[in-house]
Amino acid sequence: MYIPTIPVPGEFAGRRALVTGGSRGVGAAVAQRLISGGATVVTSARTRADETPKDAEFISADIRTADGARQLVDAAVAALGGLDILVNNAGAARAHFGEIPDVEWEDSLAINFLSAVRVTNAALPALQQADRAAIVNVSSGVAADPPAPMLHYGSAKAALASWSKGLATQLAPAGVRVNTVTLGMVETPGGTELLQSVAQAMGGSAQQAYSAVPLGRGGDPRDAAEAIAFLASDRAQWIAGADLHTNGGA
Repeated sequence: MYIPTIPVPGEFAGRRALVTGGSRGVGAAVAQRLISGGATVVTSARTRADETPKDAEFISADIRTADGARQLVDAAVAALGGLDILVNNAGAARAHFGEIPDVEWEDSLAINFLSAVRVTNAALPALQQADRAAIVNVSSGVAADPPAPMLHYGSAKAALASWSKGLATQLAPAGVRVNTVTLGMVETPGGTELLQSVAQAMGGSAQQAYSAVPLGRGGDPRDAAEAIAFLASDRAQWIAGADLHTNGGA
């Protein structure tokens, strides 16, 4: 059972954040966590969802293309008046049983890796003008050991983690911290449905997978949000190039 935590009051006061993939699930939880700490937040996705935080400004965007990423960043920076925190959370996973089509490889790379590269490149001028800027990229434990139906997704997330490490070294002298949060099995409707399909193909179930986590449960989106908020905060001001595995000990 998830035990709710109390955000540090005002820890993000005056901070301006963009959270991609922020309409639901982990992204919505991250946006709400930053808002609760005092940040002004823009979230983006292709469509708004019921769980999209009402106190965030929502911008509809398709960041699978360079133009879409640039348009999102331009709109977000204009709305916020600058940018201090970027959370590259946008992603999508689809299982394929059998040969993975080329179009799925291309789409997985576009949304799970290249979207972060493109949004970050567009956001760098604003982030480099900010004081104590932070980028947090959201990867997946599947990157290290992808099951066959998720090979395209795992490969894209592995690329994201590798790029994040190199980017951290590149941007640290400019005062922009880059870190990664690698998530385990977080319980969201879409995530659980995907896990169930893969687990059944391998002779198991989603519930068995969640129960096998050493801490005894799947993750709550707020578990992920706490890890991401920590790395975005001044509490992590001497942390760059880290990859925080947030997975219940899996």
